[in-house]
Amino acid sequence: MDQQQPGRLASSLLEPVRVESGLLSGAPALDPTIQVFKGIPYAAAPTGQLRWSAPQPPITWDGVRKADTFGAICPQYLPEKGSFYQLEFYPDDQPQSEDCLFLNIWTAATVNTERRPVMVWFHGGGMVEGSGSLPSFDGEALARKGVVLVTINYRLGVFGFFGHPLLSADSPAKVSGNYGLLDQIAALRWVRDNIAGFGGDPQNVTIFGQSAGSMSVFAQLISPLARGLFQRAIGQSGSPFSFGGGRTLQDIEQAGLTIASSWGAETLEQLRALPTERLLGPDLQSYRTRRFGLNIDGWALPDAPTRLLAAGRQPAVSLMVGSTANEFTSLLGARTVPVSQFRQQIEQRYGADAEAILELYPADDEIVAGQSQIASLSDQMAVGMSTWARLHEQSYPNSSYVYYFDRRLPGRDSEFYGAFHSGELYYVFDTLDATERPWTPTDYTLAEIMSSYWANFAATGNPNGPGLPAWPAYVGEHVLRLGDAIEETDAPGEQQRELFQREIDTLLA
Repeated sequence: MDQQQPGRLASSLLEPVRVESGLLSGAPALDPTIQVFKGIPYAAAPTGQLRWSAPQPPITWDGVRKADTFGAICPQYLPEKGSFYQLEFYPDDQPQSEDCLFLNIWTAATVNTERRPVMVWFHGGGMVEGSGSLPSFDGEALARKGVVLVTINYRLGVFGFFGHPLLSADSPAKVSGNYGLLDQIAALRWVRDNIAGFGGDPQNVTIFGQSAGSMSVFAQLISPLARGLFQRAIGQSGSPFSFGGGRTLQDIEQAGLTIASSWGAETLEQLRALPTERLLGPDLQSYRTRRFGLNIDGWALPDAPTRLLAAGRQPAVSLMVGSTANEFTSLLGARTVPVSQFRQQIEQRYGADAEAILELYPADDEIVAGQSQIASLSDQMAVGMSTWARLHEQSYPNSSYVYYFDRRLPGRDSEFYGAFHSGELYYVFDTLDATERPWTPTDYTLAEIMSSYWANFAATGNPNGPGLPAWPAYVGEHVLRLGDAIEETDAPGEQQRELFQREIDTLLA
């Protein structure tokens, strides 16, 4: 009979680790000094009566469970074959199932007394697609730098954020929606209770995410349910101000009533009996346009995110945030925009500041208007991310770091796409070989530096370390440029910052 104590990581890479649900065996990664554990259930399958319920504890198992295969991902429509993001991040189809609440761990530890810093990754994808097992999120490089890396799946789209009065009435908290957010919290609790067995320090946890994953990071910062589960946070290209005022529980419930009617479901039993395919909808376009997203339910999210940010309601954590120079090349894809359309968008959005915006972002013709649309939205993202850090600094001085990634990735129409939304991920995880691009020595050096910054931040709350270019704490001025050069910079320019700051300030009022 196995006498291994809970939390013990054996010196042999292949001997099992005990977690609360049972014993797990991992396998060596490509680097044999790294052990990877794939497809670990951190909650019960959210199926049947648990569909659209808060996550429940995972089931236990007898014997040793092999954790050598990634678990199924949440049902979703993936990007079309041959599309930009499919070529970048989705080289292979992954099994899909509503039974999708799995996490993966990479560690170089051999005993549980090492107490290595832990990083927990929330993937992006607009909260409608993605997973924790994409090749670009491979954890070997960060594990080599001393991190215990955890990537997770969480419920997405209609499975993760659908709300309905019947579901609210059935909930102990009398709310619905936000299931994906609750999944992330359940994963953080699992990490707190089990990560020591993998050589990780449950008192030194960094959450980090990109795009929708970054907005998830912000949601966890303001959620009372997540307090004490992490000590540091990194947000990449996902501004708190993308929430706007925030949708309420009542908004989500009303949207749920409408779609439930189209499904012909009038009872809780009928809703939970609907086939997965019916919930997904007929095609990619209809699935992506039916976004429920996070809601202010008074429980997981107690108030409008911007109001909480302005009130200094973030906890005392170290913070790193930033964006890419060309966020919207890949998000919009349009190289031309009708001049009248662009002008109308600017006038409707910025009102009295519209002419000042158009001076900085002209619309002389369709090509220039297309470039201005991409540039203005990308600069607005940069200002939103630095404002997040500025407001954090007001409560916790010298605890924030801001970057601006502007490396034009080589290959695949580099002149247009440039430093596109998600392009920094290959450098953060040091996984350049996860996609086919003509990488240069500059890229490999930048990936080595950026992954070191992220690992150092996870360890100490400060990204600086021996041999790395100095990265000063943010004081409301310069940010660190990460690209062909690594240096302090003002990005975007002063006029752009002032105009977009006025728009953001109206959200904070």
